[in-house]
Amino acid sequence: MRPVSYSRATDVDTAIGTVSADPESTFLAGGTTQVDLLRIYVEQPRRLVDINDLPLNRIEELPDGGLRLGGLARMSDVAEEPELVRRYPMVAEALLLGASPQLRNMATLAGNLMQRVRCTYFRDTEAACNKRAPGTGCSALDGINRGHAVLGTSEHCIATHPSDLAVALVALDAVVQTEGPGDARSIPIDDFFLLPGQTPEREHPLAHGELVTGIDLPPTPVAARSRYIKIRDRESYEFALASVAVAMSVDGGRISEVRLALGGVATKPWRARAAEQVLDGAPATTDSFRRAAEAELAPAVPHGMNAFKIELARRTIIRALEQMTQREGTT
Repeated sequence: MRPVSYSRATDVDTAIGTVSADPESTFLAGGTTQVDLLRIYVEQPRRLVDINDLPLNRIEELPDGGLRLGGLARMSDVAEEPELVRRYPMVAEALLLGASPQLRNMATLAGNLMQRVRCTYFRDTEAACNKRAPGTGCSALDGINRGHAVLGTSEHCIATHPSDLAVALVALDAVVQTEGPGDARSIPIDDFFLLPGQTPEREHPLAHGELVTGIDLPPTPVAARSRYIKIRDRESYEFALASVAVAMSVDGGRISEVRLALGGVATKPWRARAAEQVLDGAPATTDSFRRAAEAELAPAVPHGMNAFKIELARRTIIRALEQMTQREGTT
């Protein structure tokens, strides 16, 4: 590992100023993924600015009835917050399923959103990877790609976004709060994650030195009737092969409101808008759920070993919606 200088910031302005002044510097919080990438030379910053002392770990009520989650709040603390569990259970479930207890005690919410992809070729500095080294190619296209994406891909990258938390946040239309060298910004969560397109190396719209300070959950009554389902190779600790965040309300046997997002199958946390459109006002039946899943996955593009994900995602969507209707007492 190349020599790295270290400093500890005690206020937000100092942290932002130090990182923005040096293009080879970066923030350090929980470090649960970042330190691994340093060790294998995937990331090689010249300076790490520790931000763990910044006052950004609180969970606060918003005037409109929503919740603000501090960017440096630990996953474990947020998952156990009673108001979050009551009003946004899918977020608590996504946090609990997103990492082992040891990692949840260290990892921050902002770090979870900013974590890098888990593609083997991204982590192998000898392999071609447009995300790590733009213009070198994508080894995953014709390589070992069982865990890769079938939605939102391009000829330059098919890596799957790894965050479970982000899937729930996308379903809820959360807003990411940032501060940087310029003005503070509020970024809708679906705009916070970029499709690979022609520039897979650019995963977020953040400027260098821009810091995620918080995540706002809007007041969403239907979110109290929500859950997060994750399908993976092993239950102990593993990334999603397919996951679904769903919130749904049923009135008179018909779906009056639904929020749906997918994980494990796309290059970014995937809002299932085609499925939502099919479900809006439809009977809360397995037939409706099947049509919604098929509509959402119609544009999916398999790449060899990951073709099974299309059927897996379809079944996971149907299972999640069936379980929600059972909770509503309509079946």
